Amino acid sequence: MGFEIETKEKFAIVTCKVEKLDTGVAPELKSHLVHLNGQGIKNIVIDLNECAYCDSSGLSAVLVASRLCKGAGGTFVLSGLKPMVEKLVQISQLHTILNIVPTVSEGCDLILMEEVEREFRDNE
Repeated sequence: MGFEIETKEKFAIVTCKVEKLDTGVAPELKSHLVHLNGQGIKNIVIDLNECAYCDSSGLSAVLVASRLCKGAGGTFVLSGLKPMVEKLVQISQLHTILNIVPTVSEGCDLILMEEVEREFRDNE
């Protein structure tokens, strides 16, 4: 299995355990993301700290995560980008639409902060 999934109360952390997020493993990632969404999880952090390479199918999986979270009224965060992956994200202009943070911890904090803001807005 190329991914480790940790489910928390308000979000899930998907850790990429492969060096290359490409056509060989992107379908597995998409499957995990759809499954999490089906379980009602609307906030996801994907940790790419161990991933040194990503191709267009890997980016497509990342965009699936973003769309699923947004569609569920949640937050998607990408963390731990290595230089090659970060460069691809920037070339693709995805850094303008995705929440990108250096660490999983910061991603978790961002999600929890946005959850508090949503709850506050809902109670107004």
